[in-house]
Amino acid sequence: MTKSQYLVTARKYRPQRFGDLVAQVHVAQALINALRLERVAHAYLFTGPRGVGKTTAARILAKAINCTGNQNDEVEPCLKCPSCEDFETQRSLSIFEIDAASNNKVEDIRDLRENVRILPQGGRRKVYIIDEVHMLSNAAFNALLKTLEEPPPHVLFIFATTEPHKVLPTILSRCQRFDFRRIPTNEIVRHLTTICKSEEITADEDSLHLVANKGDGALRDALSVFDQAVALCGSNLNYSTLADALRVVDVDMYFEATRHITEQKTGAILSLAEQIISDGYDIREFLGGLAEHVRNLLITITLGENALVDISKNLRGRYTEAVKGFTETTLLRLLMVIDETQTRLPVSTSPRLAVELALTKMTHLGESVDLSEALEQIRRLEYAGRGSQLTHAPQAPAPLPIQPAPAPGSDT
Repeated sequence: MTKSQYLVTARKYRPQRFGDLVAQVHVAQALINALRLERVAHAYLFTGPRGVGKTTAARILAKAINCTGNQNDEVEPCLKCPSCEDFETQRSLSIFEIDAASNNKVEDIRDLRENVRILPQGGRRKVYIIDEVHMLSNAAFNALLKTLEEPPPHVLFIFATTEPHKVLPTILSRCQRFDFRRIPTNEIVRHLTTICKSEEITADEDSLHLVANKGDGALRDALSVFDQAVALCGSNLNYSTLADALRVVDVDMYFEATRHITEQKTGAILSLAEQIISDGYDIREFLGGLAEHVRNLLITITLGENALVDISKNLRGRYTEAVKGFTETTLLRLLMVIDETQTRLPVSTSPRLAVELALTKMTHLGESVDLSEALEQIRRLEYAGRGSQLTHAPQAPAPLPIQPAPAPGSDT
């Protein structure tokens, strides 16, 4: 493959049919039903985090509506008819993609309203895909409102946004809304595994989980990290090389840190922090990773290793072994220490010192007393003390008898 033919993975493996959408079955099935029953709305709003398939789903819907090659009850785009081919080669006169971030003025929407009146050429309906629609100005929204109220029968609007709360309520009320979900890590790993087979790339499970976790629920971001990983490591991805190349703290460091905590080795855990800083890692990122690590330990001890769906099977076994040195209460207290430290870090003049203090405190948790437990013990002692005082209190002396006054004229 020549350089001019290279496509980034996100574009090369972009879903072309509803069935190809990753982890968005609820949206795909609803749109398929609308096409099959001929109940396609005049306006849709696709919302959700970045990189989860909103614009991709809009393109598939636009192609399916104008496809002339599908037969019988088939509603998926055929990808072979003139309409589908024109869209793929960016020659379509019926499907338009508009970036609202750069076309957000009222004049842009007025031009769109003029073009809406023209009948579609080469397709059944004119489809306008407006990405990042929340970037439109209020004046532009108001200019679009009239068209949404009385849309021409040959026009379909598909809006996509990551911030639906910024869209005017009058626009929201005129659209069918579909919320796209963050993509689970295991779904991203499954998709990456398929791509690796197609590209003849070998990768262990831990390395694919690392790439997927870097995507943070966004498939597009994960595919960008995957391209970077291939550029750094070639066609053989392994965890240790990839973690170092992506500047991710190796998970072994976190297991070592929690081992030092259980053994109460303050010097060892501070030496580990020094090593992490010397290797060029951000100490704040290490603390965030440690929080995730302790969370995984807590999930393991409360729900079992099978609840750790975002990590590889190999790591699940390691967590099962590592959790034997902890109790649920200890892990909760560790998370509280980390959370308090992360809250103070933005205003700390010495983030390194703050993290080192937190690590030192973690190794001494066994010697300290939880404040809430101490207060509860004090309350119990006070209550017991009051009960004891009531039980053993000396009885009050009996009142002296009142002598009757002598009768008048009697001898005293």
